[in-house]
Order: sequence, then C-alpha cells, then structure tokens
Amino acid sequence: MAEDFVIEMLHITKEFPGIKANDDITLQLRRGEIHALLGENGAGKSTLMSVLFGLYQPEKGVIKKDGREVRVKDPNDANRLGIGMVHQHFKLVECFTVLDNIILGVEDTKMGILQKDAARKKVMALSEKYGLRVDPDALVEDISVGMQQRVEILKMLYRDNEILIFDEPTAVLTPQEIDELMEIMRGFKAEGKSILFITHKLNEIMAVADRCTVLRKGRYMGTVEIEKTTKEELSRMMVGRDVQFAVEKKPLQAGEDILEVRDLVVPSRVHKNNAVKGVSFNVRAGEIVCVAGIEGNGQSELVFGITGLEKVAGGSIRLCGQDITNASIRDRSKAGMSHIPEDRHKHGLVLDYTLGENLVLQRYWQPQFQNHGFIRAGEVRKYAERLIQQYDVRSGQGADTIARSMSGGNQQKAIIAREIDKEPQLLVAVQPTRGLDVGAIEYIHKQLVAERDAGRAVLLISLELDEVMNLSDRILVLYEGEIVGEFDPKKTTVQELGLYMAGGKKQKEGQA
Repeated sequence: MAEDFVIEMLHITKEFPGIKANDDITLQLRRGEIHALLGENGAGKSTLMSVLFGLYQPEKGVIKKDGREVRVKDPNDANRLGIGMVHQHFKLVECFTVLDNIILGVEDTKMGILQKDAARKKVMALSEKYGLRVDPDALVEDISVGMQQRVEILKMLYRDNEILIFDEPTAVLTPQEIDELMEIMRGFKAEGKSILFITHKLNEIMAVADRCTVLRKGRYMGTVEIEKTTKEELSRMMVGRDVQFAVEKKPLQAGEDILEVRDLVVPSRVHKNNAVKGVSFNVRAGEIVCVAGIEGNGQSELVFGITGLEKVAGGSIRLCGQDITNASIRDRSKAGMSHIPEDRHKHGLVLDYTLGENLVLQRYWQPQFQNHGFIRAGEVRKYAERLIQQYDVRSGQGADTIARSMSGGNQQKAIIAREIDKEPQLLVAVQPTRGLDVGAIEYIHKQLVAERDAGRAVLLISLELDEVMNLSDRILVLYEGEIVGEFDPKKTTVQELGLYMAGGKKQKEGQA
C-alpha cells in the first residue's frame, strides 16, 4: 500500500555562489503528521523550505502535492496549494495593525473599498479557536515578538492553509510561550493539518514531532521515527560528533567591580511608564551575572541603557570606575564594553555590508585599519579571514560575503567574533544563542566561560532557563522593571526561578 504523502520533495538541489545549499535532498511529509527538519545553522533547512514555499527555484528535483508533480513559482502558488509559512524573521509591516497584516494580499473589497468587518470576525474566531490571543487593532511595532509570531500563524490560518511550515518558531519565545505553541501544533495535527517544523532544539522535537529528517552541510543524513531515537543520537546525526550538553567551568574567582549600576531608570518605548525602575547591581571581574525574566519585563531597556542605545532617565552607570552614564556608544566601547545585541539585524550588523566590513565596525578608525581616512582593505581582509577561521564562521565567499546572505547562526558567530576579539573588560551578551544549533551553542558557551576565566566581567541576558542555570555565577530575576530576587544557581531550581519570573514571589531586602 502506497504511503499517504501530502508533500514530497524529491532530489532537490539548490546552489548559491560558492555554496551548494541543498545537495540532492528528499523529504516526504505524511498527511496529519508533525515532521521536524533538524540541522546546524547553514545546513540548508531554511533554503529547502524556501524552495517549497516558492521563494527559490531549485536547479534539480521535483515537488509533488498529493502524488501529483507541481511547480511552485512564487509564494502565491504555494498559498493556492494550501502551503503556508511562518518565517524565522517575521515578514510583517511594522506600521500596520495586526488585522491589516493578516489580510494583506487577500483583501476583500467591494467597489474598491476594503471590507474589514468579515475579516475581523474570521480573525477573532480563529484566534479564539486556537488560543492565539491577539489585539487586532494594535500596531505590529508595539507588540511583543511572541505576539508577532501569533500574527504570522493567524496569517496562515486565515488563508485556510493545510500544510504549515514553521521556520525556527521558538527561537524568539519564552518558555511559557513555547509550551503554548506546542499545544497549538498538537491541535493542528489533531485537525489533520500537516506540519513541517524547522528547529535545532532537540527537546522540542522529542516533545511534539512524529518523525525527523536530519540535514548536515546541505546533505540528507536520514529520517527517523522519534519514538525510536534519542536526543544524543539526533545531535550526533546533525553535528557528526558527540555534543556536550553540560558547561564546564572553573570555580568562581571574582575580582573587583567592573560594572556598577545604581538606581537606574530607563523609559519605555511602548508606554508612558518607565521600563526599568531604580535597578542596582554590580558585575565583578571573572564572573557571569545573568539577568533572567520573561520577555517584556525591562531586560531590553536595561541593556539599551547600559550600552547607550537609549538615554537613561535616572541613576548612574560606572565601567571600571569611570562614569559612563551619558557617554556615547563609541566611548563606552573604547572604555572596554562589548555588546552582543538581542536583535542581530537591527543592532548587530549592517546587512548589506560584507562580512569583512561588519567585523571591523567597532574599530575601523584605528590606525591598523585606516590611513588618513582611507580604509586599508588588505588589513581588513587579513583580520576578517583570521576571525572567520578562528570562530568557524561559514560563508560562501569568505570576507566578501554579504552579511544578509548568511544563515542566522553564522551572522551571530560573526558578531560574537567581533565583540570578543576586542578583549573587553565587560561583555554584555543578550540572548547570545537565540536561534542557534547545539554545536554552535556549545561553542558560544565555551567562549563566554573563557571570557569569565580570563578575568573579564560578563553580563548575560537570557530567556533560556537551561542556559541561565548552566552558565551563571549569580542570577538576578527581573520582573516589571525591578530586580525581585538574586540567586546562586547551585542553590536554586528552575521552578523557583519561574515563580519569581512570573511575579509570584519577591525577596526581601538583603535576602539571597
């Protein structure tokens, strides 16, 4: 009996300059299953899904829907075939409302006038049915990342898509939102929808997927039934070696205060209240201090205040004894601060610059890289090639690769290479492993611990509780702009942290 495949991608090959992103890959999706697509950053997962969604045309191979060969020339073709996609970097119009984003491209008009009432009813019915709570009148630029993702999912449901592609859907979500998304996916499956789920978080695959196809460096490594495999086996297929899940670090030897934050107040970008309300803490040389919390509790604004992306409304910041409260970003950098930002596209890279140009963004004015105001291209290239080699940044054309064309994980590695190579006194790392695979996470964790062991101060902001527990020497929990608790990771549990993060508990002064 022939298997009931709703989608088959047979022998797909897709090439870009200098790189074979997909090399003879076959993927078969059964009707009504959750099928995970696993691979390192740059393994070709997003490329393969972009071929299915009509964003790229393959050089070789065929796509079949319900056993019949189809051509997917563009995303409109994909939609007509019932294929929808939530992209890793959302495709939303920031200045439009939630409702306008959902109906964009499939608007219902009468005599040229937009008919929104029926659309609003349908959107509200869908959001009710699937537990995707959204405010249809909110502007996208004002809502959280988790909410933006719900908007992307509603876009697919509004178009009655039966085949749903999720590209790294949990990279930007809190632990609670991830659990909700898993429930939503199970609900879709129960209704007979078929889901392709790109990820490199092994726990999630084990929790929701039925089968998993593994890619490595653009090649097909095999498809396995989840019930018959283990996390270790999957990571071995994906990386080609055993991966350490635990972080090894020397005992803490903290030195003097590197960063001192006193009564810091930072205004909010979204509402009239302050996002950070009188926060005080310090980070010493040779320690990793982690700020944990659920997204939207002031972490972003705290980092903006410390790094100079946002003007503070009160309080003071000292770096190595020097007052930097009102210093420019370049002066903070010169004083010894490095920053791995939360949004790598908005604050980390100039996407249309080459990799080489991005790697010298923080130091191109130094004599090594310029002569009388002219960039010394040879020096930039030499420096870039060293970092690319040292940090295993994979790119089709080395230093000349345009940053936009690189995979998310390799963009992140480039930022980390640039920031750590400055040998800073203080490294502010915000979600440094967001959207990365186990091999890259292991690598970045080692880099952060090496910074700590070299006597540098590390301020880590993370939503990943495993990361928080594994890496930090001290944990500060931020809730609604205030520090509600300070913990020793050896003496606390994920459950206890969760209570403080959700605002269920607060420590008294002096209790730790």
